[in-house]
Amino acid sequence: MPVTDRPYHHGNLRTALLAEAERTVRERGVQELSLRELARQVGVSHGAPRRHFPDRQALLDALAEAGFARLGAELRSAIDGAGEEFEARLHATAAAYVRFATRDAALLELMFASKHGKQSGALHEAADRAFSVMLELIEQGQAEGILDHGEPERVGLVLFATIQGIAALVSSGMVDAEQLDELVADATAHFVRGSHAAA
Repeated sequence: MPVTDRPYHHGNLRTALLAEAERTVRERGVQELSLRELARQVGVSHGAPRRHFPDRQALLDALAEAGFARLGAELRSAIDGAGEEFEARLHATAAAYVRFATRDAALLELMFASKHGKQSGALHEAADRAFSVMLELIEQGQAEGILDHGEPERVGLVLFATIQGIAALVSSGMVDAEQLDELVADATAHFVRGSHAAA
């Protein structure tokens, strides 16, 4: 069907556009995203996406916000499924983050770039919710005397830098993806030892 003949209406156009945009970013990169091409892929008129995203930047910001929401849900699911023991929860959460970061490296890069750009508070709130899972985990470790006391954000930043580094090494091909689980296990064990509360 020619583009001009495509219907304007779509059941849930915003969700469909975001899903297609995420797929495009994963397969071809952010530079390949355009509202016109997304409209064609979803099967609506080229003007239809503008009802939800007035321009490409609005689409990118919404995609980043949705990415943080999905990351937060994946981290929450990992921690909830790991039981109550701190080190098991730490490993599960770190592994979930690294899986997300290696599977969706281009999306994660967009998420971080958008978070530091000029955008609505909704994106910051989505990012804060996603990373609150790690912050709660640090606070648990401190409350149980497993991690040294101190500013939870600062302690958490060391953990985040470590697992983000592992993800970057895997995504760049410098480290084989098959080593990922072992690296995460080593990193979380070293983190706990290095952050252990003094007796």
